[in-house]
Amino acid sequence: MANSKNKAKKLSYISVPSQIINSISSSSLQSLLESPKKSSSRPTSMNKFFNFNFTSPRLFFSTLFFIGLFGMIKFGFDVDIPFSPYPCSISLPQQHQHSQLQSKSKLGAVSKVDESVHNAEKEGVFNAATNSLSQSHTVVSNVQLQARGSNVDGEEVVEKSEFWKQPNGLGYKPCLEFSRDYRMASEGVVKERRKYLMVVVSGGMNQQRNQIVDAVVIARILGASLVVPILQVNVIWGDESEFADIFDLEHFKRVLANDVHVVSALPSTHLMTKPVEGSPPLHVTPSWIRARYLKRLNREGVLLLRGLDSRLSKDLPSDLQKLRCKVAFNALRFAKPVLELGNKIAERMKSKGPYLALHLRMEKDVWVRTGCLPGLSPKYDEIVNNERIQRPKLLTARSNMTYHERKLAGLCPLNAVEVTRLLKALGAPKNTRIYWAGGEPLGGKEALYPLINEFQHFYSKADLALPGELEPFKNKASLMAAIDYIVCEKSDVFMPSHGGNMGHAIQGHRAYAGHKKYITPNKRQMLPYFLNSSLPEAEFNKIVKGLHQDSLGQPELRTSKAGRDVTKYPVPECMCNGSRSRSRS
Repeated sequence: MANSKNKAKKLSYISVPSQIINSISSSSLQSLLESPKKSSSRPTSMNKFFNFNFTSPRLFFSTLFFIGLFGMIKFGFDVDIPFSPYPCSISLPQQHQHSQLQSKSKLGAVSKVDESVHNAEKEGVFNAATNSLSQSHTVVSNVQLQARGSNVDGEEVVEKSEFWKQPNGLGYKPCLEFSRDYRMASEGVVKERRKYLMVVVSGGMNQQRNQIVDAVVIARILGASLVVPILQVNVIWGDESEFADIFDLEHFKRVLANDVHVVSALPSTHLMTKPVEGSPPLHVTPSWIRARYLKRLNREGVLLLRGLDSRLSKDLPSDLQKLRCKVAFNALRFAKPVLELGNKIAERMKSKGPYLALHLRMEKDVWVRTGCLPGLSPKYDEIVNNERIQRPKLLTARSNMTYHERKLAGLCPLNAVEVTRLLKALGAPKNTRIYWAGGEPLGGKEALYPLINEFQHFYSKADLALPGELEPFKNKASLMAAIDYIVCEKSDVFMPSHGGNMGHAIQGHRAYAGHKKYITPNKRQMLPYFLNSSLPEAEFNKIVKGLHQDSLGQPELRTSKAGRDVTKYPVPECMCNGSRSRSRS
């Protein structure tokens, strides 16, 4: 026992090319890399070599292995590893700053090498006599070890930071136990074959997602079968994706089998029926829907609704609130190809330790719609102002407010400088690994430089995907958004630079998953301190951190505020704790 402990203390690591690791089995690797036992005597350095027991096949092949390895590297063996020649943890030369996203973004391409090295570390140990070789040739594994937080001796160093600490979830867990009346009514609803609800949903993926949730609830209110929602072609992105391209249709039907009957298409008995068409006003109640549509639906058999965005009230009876959560968090699972790639990219981020996901809202249309300015240069401010003049209907913010008034009111997205200062104030370590989601920012990658220069482990899905992996999703904005959603939802920490459908959806999803850390930027209160250039950095950090101590994803009850969506605030309708804890329906 003591002997094994002594042996464990002498472990060290070297860099091994992936071609060699992949060409031999793990058992062979272990036998090749075991350190030879020390002789009880202490021979001179010249005699150490000649005192080896070459009658041992294991030792003989070990020696040949390391001589051959040293020879290949010595005489120009080219290890083709797609990492930047400059580790992310050091400052990049000036000529490489503008291309660092490309140069260090091939993390995904080395995931197989990482796996092989990791397996080798678990299966066997590397010879201590080759430490000098490891230090001289760190192309393969030194960057990987640095990213994982390892010291020179190869021992794992897990950086402890308060930034990664998760909020106290207070024991809240999902509980979707429906009332007895709801369950009794379900038998008749799911057997319905005379009345059908058709819906056309619009907008981006997250906006469509919200409308699909409401469509299921409206079908339940009317006691109608739901035809799989029709996704309207997006006029901005031209995305023609259908429901089954984005979501797992069979899973959707299966999860809702006891709540609503879902069909893929209108049955032949109703094809010639002229549907009743409608577009409800904002925030309608279940009683309004029944009074408006139920009689005509019973007569005609088909109801077609358009433009469901925010049409259904957020203040619904308890059972319907639970149904909204069931659809949003359980039934709307992404289609298998999307889910598989999203999970792979999330795993590539996770393989190096905890990561932060940022949803950056810095696209041109966001600046135009919010009435805000990107703060890059007068050139880009002029572009935004001209677009707003030419297309005034795009402005969704209050038109009677100036840009500065909107900014101070917290109505503008944070730019890269502000996001950087906020993260530093909240204690994000300099080696924090960041996944950024969102469209191409106005100003291109130059707009991201303040973030990249401070946090050099900075990746997008394009950086992490292997060649060809994103090709099936090309020109499919909804599918690309779904991949971002998956990676963001699985992150250790999530922060949006602005509100919006995706930020709200992920906030609810992370709460439902156990209140994983979610940073809500307190823009209105912190921005005056951003503008105070005389404030010392230490004092600024202390103030900003204090402003966010209650905005880190802690359980937040959806109380009497009718405007609060249960899919954003699932407590208490969809989650409970302590003695009220129930099993998931």
